[in-house]
Amino acid sequence: MWHKYPNPHCSHVLSIDVVDRSVDPQTGIIRTERILGCKQNAPGWIVRFFGGSEDAFVREVSFIDPATQTATITSVNLSLSQFATCYESIRYTPSPDGRTTFAQTAEIQARMTIWRSMADKLENWLVQRFEQNAQLGKIGFSDVLRQLWEAREQQLAQQA
Repeated sequence: MWHKYPNPHCSHVLSIDVVDRSVDPQTGIIRTERILGCKQNAPGWIVRFFGGSEDAFVREVSFIDPATQTATITSVNLSLSQFATCYESIRYTPSPDGRTTFAQTAEIQARMTIWRSMADKLENWLVQRFEQNAQLGKIGFSDVLRQLWEAREQQLAQQA
């Protein structure tokens, strides 16, 4: 999971900074907090109306549970959060057939009740951007997993 970025499918993610990583001594759960720096190519009207730039920052917190082989990742935007929030949750769990189940949800909400039409426009753009990035992220992560699997297979073949 920590190899997800950078990848060619998610070129909008420009930087990844690990803020904290710890292991719970009782459960073995690994908790990692990261800040992702992104360039979102926001429409000009968003940059003009809300200020700032196309640079955006996202806080990501992940939990890896080795006992259940489950990964849970949550993220929330830090940039322009006074105007809108995008809270995302991703969960990877093993399925009985030996595959991995992927579940993803997002809650996107503009916080500007005074300018409802502008808030609606902002929410619509955020939903479209989220859908694009979510698809690219899933493809990119699948590529990372494939590469790790192939490297493991090569290692096992060399040991045999």
